[in-house]
Amino acid sequence: MSGSIPGAQLALDFRWSDAADLASFVPLGNEQSAAAVAALGGPAAQSLYLTGPPGSGKSHLLQAACGRVSDAGGPAVYIPLGDHVEGPVAQLDGLESLSLVAIDDLDCLVGRDEWQEGVFHLYNRLRDAGGLMVVSAPAAPSALGLRLPDLVSRLDSLLRLRLTAADDDRRRRILAAAVARRGLDLPAASTEYLLRHHARDLGYLMGVVERLDAASLQAGRRLTVPFIKSVLDDQPSA
Repeated sequence: MSGSIPGAQLALDFRWSDAADLASFVPLGNEQSAAAVAALGGPAAQSLYLTGPPGSGKSHLLQAACGRVSDAGGPAVYIPLGDHVEGPVAQLDGLESLSLVAIDDLDCLVGRDEWQEGVFHLYNRLRDAGGLMVVSAPAAPSALGLRLPDLVSRLDSLLRLRLTAADDDRRRRILAAAVARRGLDLPAASTEYLLRHHARDLGYLMGVVERLDAASLQAGRRLTVPFIKSVLDDQPSA
């Protein structure tokens, strides 16, 4: 994990994964969104609203946005709302001192009026301080069911980019990139086996890669189909 925030006094330490960077993002079909995140480190940076179906890469790009801004010298935070909305909205206090606030899963605000107010006021404070906000949601602001019109209006003002769901070609590239980062080789037959016989949800597949990485290291085996079967036999392909 990464994301130290020098000089910021925050209620919680919001961090992001170093592995979720632009270099590891396969932009096939989502090149415009990847380019907008890449621009966050320069003068053309602007606040973004990323939308798209599950598995399209929204969370990855939000964390990559934090890494991009951090690499350019600006403090950033990544907030997966589902992990925080059960707690006090005061967690957002002080975030306007940062260069970037990335908020994942805005739909978690539905039915939480205090949090909607908190995000609205944070956006205003952050904008006034010259900071940026990058957010994600499964749909457009007006379709989320938020009860605060002013927040919907602010979200509508962001540059909205829609990510497409991964098809099999993109899944193959993502799997290949994930195992390559771990110094492994995934033969084509093994890739096809995973796509045919195991869930195609990218989050699940990344969990499979983690498990295969550990098993391969322990056994000193290549990721052949028989070896993958032996590792995953006791793991349901939900």
